[in-house]
Amino acid sequence: MTKTTIHRVTVHFGDCDPAGIVFFPNFSRWMDQSSLAFFMACGVPPWRELLKQRGIVGTPLLEIHTKFMKPATYGETIEVHTSIEHWAAKTFRHRHVIRRGDDILCEGTETRAFVIKDPADPDRIKAIPIPEDIKALCL
Repeated sequence: MTKTTIHRVTVHFGDCDPAGIVFFPNFSRWMDQSSLAFFMACGVPPWRELLKQRGIVGTPLLEIHTKFMKPATYGETIEVHTSIEHWAAKTFRHRHVIRRGDDILCEGTETRAFVIKDPADPDRIKAIPIPEDIKALCL
């Protein structure tokens, strides 16, 4: 396991369906926001800086799994607790637990990879081995 960071989100009226319940894709949006926030909280520069410095474009999403337990509505503040539960050679799996106080609303995992522009075809991207210095910042 790695460090755990907390990304706070205020739920707005526009995040909800007509019944006032958060529309499910918004949980994925907040997990995606928390993914970048995790790395920045660990001291990793924003992707635009890594692109300039090292050619790293970012960490695109390869796979996602989500389990919903309780609803949320507008006016509430929720927290996305994010950590990395698994490191592989070229991929990692983020774990997100979305809470409202002590209640767990949603749990999700995202499998992602660090990528660069493919030298053979600059219109494509290519996974690279997890940079050891970035991994070390996250432990």
